[in-house]
Amino acid sequence: MIVYPHSKINLGLHIIRKRNDGYHELETLFYPLDLCDALEIIPAADGKTEFTSTGIPIPGNANDNLCVKAWELLQKDYSVPEVKIHLHKMIPIGAGLGGGSSDATFTLRVLNNLFTLNLSSEKLKQYAQQLGSDCSFFLENSPTYASGRGEILTTHPLSLKGYSLALVKPDVHVSTADAYAGITPRKPEKPLKEILSLPPEEWKDVLVNDFEKTIFRKFPEPGKIKSRLYDYGAVYASMSGSGSSVFGIFRGKPPKDIPEEFSHHLVWQQELK
Repeated sequence: MIVYPHSKINLGLHIIRKRNDGYHELETLFYPLDLCDALEIIPAADGKTEFTSTGIPIPGNANDNLCVKAWELLQKDYSVPEVKIHLHKMIPIGAGLGGGSSDATFTLRVLNNLFTLNLSSEKLKQYAQQLGSDCSFFLENSPTYASGRGEILTTHPLSLKGYSLALVKPDVHVSTADAYAGITPRKPEKPLKEILSLPPEEWKDVLVNDFEKTIFRKFPEPGKIKSRLYDYGAVYASMSGSGSSVFGIFRGKPPKDIPEEFSHHLVWQQELK
């Protein structure tokens, strides 16, 4: 069975407070993108689970990949058979696009269908949350407001029809430690939902990603890309999640010369829905 785990961007990201469990309370809006990986899972004829990959190189031990962790999670409770997992990686790693979380969640979905586990959406959500705070978002494919650690999800009516997006990923990998270094949690001046009720043309000075200040100071390139996207006429530009990818939202289509300037960085362009 082959599926196509999609990516996401964050529209706004407020780090509100440090929780007693060591995590941070946040609010953000996950917006799905069509940029995707390709994931194939088949029963293992030799009775041995194996993970392989092509495309963008994936660092680390294959057995530590979240797709394998997803299989292990279900195998523990349902004795899921051994499988061969192959991932063709197209979503950049360390980019704030949720690629690893999406791959893991789609693995749960495939295993549920492939072996007729009959897991409900709520049960799949519970497993997804064990793999990562944002994983359960990828059970859906629509704009979603997230709070708590990112696991409390509510469908949001945002529509960006008539706009398009250009996504740029510099040669910078931002770790979670880098992202949170220097962050001072604070209550936002305006709730995110109130800001998102404004048209995108009014987002520039009010819709913020709290990680940008720290990351742009340590890694200047994403900040420079954000400025250039505004130079090209973006109505809104931001880093996604904990970085390092940066996106620009344009009324209509992005200028045709953007791919030329960012030929070594440009990851994706699409019309939004």
